[in-house]
Amino acid sequence: MTRLIASWIFSAGAIAVAAWLFDDISIGGAERSDEILTLAIVAAVFALINTFVAPVIKLLSLPFIIVTLGLMLIVINALLLMLTANIADWVGADFVVDGFWTAVWGSIVISIVNAVLNAIFDVAD
Repeated sequence: MTRLIASWIFSAGAIAVAAWLFDDISIGGAERSDEILTLAIVAAVFALINTFVAPVIKLLSLPFIIVTLGLMLIVINALLLMLTANIADWVGADFVVDGFWTAVWGSIVISIVNAVLNAIFDVAD
């Protein structure tokens, strides 16, 4: 349970960093509390997509991942970030990823920040 909560918080932090770095990734809200609530919702949607959708897509794309020496994973992660934005919009959270290349760079930043946070804070189950 601790690991799940830590993963959710790390994802929220990584998404916040990506939104801070790129103008085309935005977390909306009239006030700071609205932004934090939106970020929590987006992180939950992102975690659910990475838990249930990502493994299936990566398994089905395995031949392409192998042929491209793993570069296809960047494209898959970018598309999953765009899917997160679409689902977040559907549930009423104001999260926007404007464009494929922004999603590519945003997914790279999110992956790096998540890896760093997981390395720094080694949370046991």
